[in-house]
Amino acid sequence: MPSLDGAVVLVTGANGGLGTHFVHQALDRGAVKVYAAARNPRDWNDDRIVPLVLDVTSPESIAAAADVADDVTIVINNAGALNGASVLGDLAAARELFETNFWGALAVTNAFTPALKTSRGTVLNVLSVLSWLGIGDAYSATKAALWQATNTQRITLALEGVHVASLHLGYADTPMTRDVEAPKLDPADVVRSAYDGIEAGSYEILADELSGRVKAGLAGPVEGLYPQLAAARP
Repeated sequence: MPSLDGAVVLVTGANGGLGTHFVHQALDRGAVKVYAAARNPRDWNDDRIVPLVLDVTSPESIAAAADVADDVTIVINNAGALNGASVLGDLAAARELFETNFWGALAVTNAFTPALKTSRGTVLNVLSVLSWLGIGDAYSATKAALWQATNTQRITLALEGVHVASLHLGYADTPMTRDVEAPKLDPADVVRSAYDGIEAGSYEILADELSGRVKAGLAGPVEGLYPQLAAARP
C-alpha cells in the first residue's frame, strides 16, 4: 500500500487552505520532504519543506519544477481556481478555468510520471462533489472532466505501478469558498481523509457524507439529482 512514511511529496497550490494542510499533515505522517509548490512560494521555516515555483498553466514552469523535484513519490494535484464562469454565453472565463483545473492538473501529472514510475508512487487529484453535480456550472464541468481523465490515468498508470486516486468533497472552509453560503468542512478533516485513503490504497476517496450520497445518486434518474427539472416542467 502507498505510505506517507518516508515519502517525498509534491503539493500544488500549497499556499491555499487545503494545500497548507496537505503540506503539514504529510510531515506529520512521516514524509521526509515536501515540495510546497505555488506561483509565488512562501518561506515555511522548515528545512523539510522546499518552496517550489510552479504555475500549473505554464508548460515551462511545470517542466522546470519536474527537473528540480525528480525524487517525488506522491503528487497532490491540489491547485485549483473558482472564477464564477459559465458554460452558457461567453466562454472566455470557462476556458480560463479549464486551463487551471483540468489542463494544469493533467500537465503536472504527465511531467512527474517518469519519477512516479521509478518510485512506484501515487497521484491524488483533488476533485469535488461537483464532479458529479452540475450546479457549479463551469467549475463543475472542469471537475467532471478531470474525474473522467483520472479514470483513464488510473487504469493506464496502474500498469506502470503508479496508483492514481481522486478526492471528492463538498465545500471546505478555505479562502476560495469565502463567498459561498453553504455548510463547510474543516480542511484539516478533509486532508486527513485524503491521506487515510491514500494509505489504504483507495482509488476514490469520499471526504464527506454528501459526496457519498451524490455518487450513489448517479445510478438513479437524473431528476433525483436535479429536482429543479421537475419544477420546470409545464
